[in-house]
Amino acid sequence: MDLATLIGLVGAAVLVGTAVIMGTSPEVFMNPTGLLLVVGGSLFVVLAKFSITQFKFAFRAAARAFKFQLPSIQESIDELVELSKVARREGMIALESREVSSPFLQKGLQMLADGYSAEMIRDMMEKERLLTLERNQAGGQVFSALGEVAPAMGMIGTLVGLVQMLSNMGDPALIGRAMAVALLTTLYGAMIATMIASPIADKLWVRMNQEAKMQELWIDAVLAIKSDKNPRVLEQMLTIYLPPEHRSAADAEANTTAGEQT
Repeated sequence: MDLATLIGLVGAAVLVGTAVIMGTSPEVFMNPTGLLLVVGGSLFVVLAKFSITQFKFAFRAAARAFKFQLPSIQESIDELVELSKVARREGMIALESREVSSPFLQKGLQMLADGYSAEMIRDMMEKERLLTLERNQAGGQVFSALGEVAPAMGMIGTLVGLVQMLSNMGDPALIGRAMAVALLTTLYGAMIATMIASPIADKLWVRMNQEAKMQELWIDAVLAIKSDKNPRVLEQMLTIYLPPEHRSAADAEANTTAGEQT
């Protein structure tokens, strides 16, 4: 689970809730009319911008932002080097039964075991990578749109409340109800955009780039195993995916291991 996303969203909600409770009764901030207008209206407007499939996938992608965690680059390199050793020692067919950290990598290993050509492996894995990238982009776009629409719907609710207030100036009870709608819809729109939609959208964009980079690493590794590259050469080749400050340590460790083996 991605604790940063969970801690950030829950922490912001707790702070706002604490401020509400310390100031006055929480019931003052509950307005069914405003919630219906902002939440319902925002979702319907966003739905109008995308297809139903994209809309549903965006919420599944948001769930992945909480519970799906990619392996680190170094962990993946270590895993791939071990797979390379298995392929050299036992043959490509042995890769078929290996459990790995990603379904994407598993497909690549399955193609190696089935004897696909390097060109076909590259084409199929690259197509899968691009389709995954496209689906993740759609999820980020939906939540980015929600972050833009929610404050606008809040302003629409404010205008509706002000019109209702001005049309009922002779009735103090109706004036208070209309003013609550006018103020709370702006609050709801700002909270949805700032505390929910924008953080999830940004997390999806970050996760999309991380997954695309990791899939590129897996494609390079599968093709290197297909060409029967030495595991040490494969490890050094993949260290380019590490941040610059981590490469020298990885190279030194690989050289030490090579010296011990010789």
